[in-house]
Amino acid sequence: MVKDITRDIKQLDHAKRHLTTSITTLNHLHMLAGGVDSLEAMTRRRQYGEVANLLQGVVNVLEHFNKYMGIPQIRQLSERVKAAQNELGQQILADFEEAFPSQGTKRPGGPSNVLRDACLVANVLDPRIKQEIIKKFIKQHLSEYLVLFQENQDVAWLDKIDRRYAWIKRQLVDYEEKYGRMFPQEWCMTERIAVEFCHVTRTELSKIMRTRAKEIEVKLLLFAIQRTTNFEGLLAKRFSGCTLGDGTVKKPEVPPPSTNPFLEDEAGTETDEIVIEKSDAEKPKKPKAPDNPFHGIVSKCFEPHLYVYIESQDKNLSELIDRFVADFKAQGPPKPNVDEGGAVLPSCADLFVYYKKCMVQCSQLSTGEPMIALTTIFQKYLREYAWKILSGNLPKTTSSSSGLTITSLLKEKEGSEVAKFTLEELCLICSILSTAEYCLATTQQLEEKLKEKVDASLVERINLTGETDTFSIVISNSIQLLVQDLDAACDPALTAMSKMQWQNVEHVGDQSPYVTSVILHIKQNVPIIRDNLASTRKYFTQFCIKFANSFIPKFINHLFKCKPISMVGAEQLLLDTHSLKMVLLDLPSIGSQVVRKAPASYTRIVVKGMTRAEMILKVVMAPHEPPVVFVDNYIKLLADCSTDTFQKILDMKGLKRSEQSSMLDLFRQRLPAPPSGAESTGSLSLSTPTPEQESSRIRKLEKLIKKRL
Repeated sequence: MVKDITRDIKQLDHAKRHLTTSITTLNHLHMLAGGVDSLEAMTRRRQYGEVANLLQGVVNVLEHFNKYMGIPQIRQLSERVKAAQNELGQQILADFEEAFPSQGTKRPGGPSNVLRDACLVANVLDPRIKQEIIKKFIKQHLSEYLVLFQENQDVAWLDKIDRRYAWIKRQLVDYEEKYGRMFPQEWCMTERIAVEFCHVTRTELSKIMRTRAKEIEVKLLLFAIQRTTNFEGLLAKRFSGCTLGDGTVKKPEVPPPSTNPFLEDEAGTETDEIVIEKSDAEKPKKPKAPDNPFHGIVSKCFEPHLYVYIESQDKNLSELIDRFVADFKAQGPPKPNVDEGGAVLPSCADLFVYYKKCMVQCSQLSTGEPMIALTTIFQKYLREYAWKILSGNLPKTTSSSSGLTITSLLKEKEGSEVAKFTLEELCLICSILSTAEYCLATTQQLEEKLKEKVDASLVERINLTGETDTFSIVISNSIQLLVQDLDAACDPALTAMSKMQWQNVEHVGDQSPYVTSVILHIKQNVPIIRDNLASTRKYFTQFCIKFANSFIPKFINHLFKCKPISMVGAEQLLLDTHSLKMVLLDLPSIGSQVVRKAPASYTRIVVKGMTRAEMILKVVMAPHEPPVVFVDNYIKLLADCSTDTFQKILDMKGLKRSEQSSMLDLFRQRLPAPPSGAESTGSLSLSTPTPEQESSRIRKLEKLIKKRL
């Protein structure tokens, strides 16, 4: 029933919709036909102002007839519109050619309303028309530039590069005054002229520099680059870079926030100077904005010639190193500075300030291969500084008066003079050590900064590990010299110990003279070294550890030379050993008003080594009868399965060879059997007592000493 009632209404709705569509289409057709007629007429009369609005309307209306192109009349109208568009395009190009001829002597005409309206029409036409207009206008506008700055002209060379940039500035001002309103604002014609000028300039400069490459000097090159980067910075302030194509200029990545490349954590008086120098080195960076889209648009042409700059830096750094060497010889080593700690040589700060200046300057010129070349130069002179200035000035281990080496000192007779470093020499070694540590840390910072400055694809080629290793070697050699000096100073005392007739000692007294001599040398050297390494505590700890590792085994070896030993003599040696142990435990803070707890790593070494010496003497003091008890006691106390060590103990006790032979046989029989599969490591496991064993032995030793005293 509802369908029957609404059937007529439905038919009327369809009829209305069809009628509306037909009327609308007929109206569009009328508008299209009239618009095409008007468009053709206005085109002939060059009424571009009216054409701009009409053409857009006709194109919009024509879109409604896309589905009716099968109708001949509609297709004909569409073809007439296309023909009108083509005619407009050719006509506008001809008008611009007439107003701005690319050839001939006719001067370019001024702006006109006709051309301004023609640009509005070009916006609606094929984009190629607009591009052609822009191309011809810019070419005509820069034609004078190509004539004035031809390759054979005097003003074309790098020393007058300022004139190029002054010329384009005048041209841009002139364009704004004359033609600023002729072209639509969205065409960005001023920027397009500037960008095309940059491309032309880069090409022309590349050609002339290739031709006159031998005339390029580093000052001239840097002058041209500075003026060019300043101009690129000016462009960045004036323009947005919206006209730069994807393949034209690569927009650089924004660098991370600035951090202090070097020297920011270093203590000492040189820090303030470094900060000042650093800010000076950054000054050339100011013209270049961090996000400058025009960076390199002209200055890229200088990159193939940056080898001139790199060679210049190589020469400058060579002269700088030579000057450092000469200054050191002229001024001599730094004065002892016991109160403030070892001073870092000022030359290293000068070197890294210069490095930073070069790095910043080169990164402005290029972040590609020239940065890699500069890094190679840096590496070369870091190594030269390490060997010529640091290692080359370390005191030699030879006495100037006697000409004896440290190795010969080991064979000195008791009471001989020992060739020791003077106070100035000790301070110099500490100063060189501090300088090497400073260079090591700063070289690591330099490597990180170079990686930040260079292109991402070249980061892997920046590696200063070899140079940091070189400074580590200087540090190690310096520590070794300090250890050798103190070690050699103690040698005569140890020699005197081994020469004493210990079997004739009748009573136990105060510490022996040789102990007093060792303590005296320690008190003379260690405070000086500690105060001069105040800024590098970890290396002072290394010195203490290396000295303990050198002195204690040597002391034990000299103990074995003390033979034969009586019971009283062994007690005196035990007292001396305990005195030395206490001094060694206190060595890191000896002679210091501020008492610090010795590092645990150092304490473990001293306790382990000197406890072994005490256990040796305790075994010597023990009766060798019955032999089984003596052998078991030796194995328990020393946990040493070496027959050589056992032989030395027997020699110290003064046993006859026949007695020693039976003792050695018994020792071999009483040795504990090593675990299966671990025969080769049995002695190692025995020679490593547990902390509980060490603690127990220390307590026993203290009781023994108190009893004897």
